[in-house]
Amino acid sequence: MSANIIKRPVNRISPRAVREKVFNYLLLVLLALFVLFPIYWMLNTSFKTQSESMWIPPTMFPAEPTTVAYSNIFVLFPMADYFLNTVKLSTIATIIGVFMSTMSAYGISRFRFVGRGAFLSFLLITQMFPSIMMLIPYYSILSRLNLLNTHEGMLILYSVGGVAMCTWMMKGYFDTIPISLDEAARIDGASTVRTYFQIIIPLALPGLAATVIYAFLSHWNEYQMAMISLKSDRMKTLTVGLASLHSEYRVSWNEVMAAAAVASVPLVVLFVFCQKYFIASLTAGAVKQ
Repeated sequence: MSANIIKRPVNRISPRAVREKVFNYLLLVLLALFVLFPIYWMLNTSFKTQSESMWIPPTMFPAEPTTVAYSNIFVLFPMADYFLNTVKLSTIATIIGVFMSTMSAYGISRFRFVGRGAFLSFLLITQMFPSIMMLIPYYSILSRLNLLNTHEGMLILYSVGGVAMCTWMMKGYFDTIPISLDEAARIDGASTVRTYFQIIIPLALPGLAATVIYAFLSHWNEYQMAMISLKSDRMKTLTVGLASLHSEYRVSWNEVMAAAAVASVPLVVLFVFCQKYFIASLTAGAVKQ
């Protein structure tokens, strides 16, 4: 008695599919190299001597690797003060700004009131103007309040500066959370404030993490307002401090790159610890219920 042998079709990849796959991988590799090369060049230059950093043509690898640039930026310049000032301002401003933004976004997302559409349009319109247009008004306000060259004045500007964009980001994420959860909590006797903190915020952590990252990066990289407001070295932030590392008679690119590498460390650490929330926020709202 012969058994029937069932021949299963062999899945073969067509040559065209193979070529497309190879092309896609090569394209991704080229794009990755294009993005990572500036980071490599920053680290490469930071380990060179001052004379080697000026060589033409430049060397792809340090001839004599040294960490003298990293020690110089902390000995010759108040880099520690720049770093601590930036961490303090960015952290406090992010906490205050995101707190105001999430509260505002939740109210806009969950309640209907007169002027709601106009308010949303106003928030969006404020993002259409370049930030440099606000330098003179901001400087005038800080001057009249005697807040120039103070961290208190910078905290005010940083905290309110990103509220509009952060509100739009959180409002879009709150819209993806079913309003039936609010209604169920209200039926169980929970107040609006308790519903917001105990139910909605835990569900909105991916969106909240993305908003925190955006706000922190914006404050960390801000330069224009800090440049015209902060004059003393003990008050300056990293962006202003980096700009002051080179002068008319002295340009040490190895020290500039070393300072830039130090300034990049907190951003990399922040993204590494928050990347799962950040990636989750990218797909939030892709499927509407």
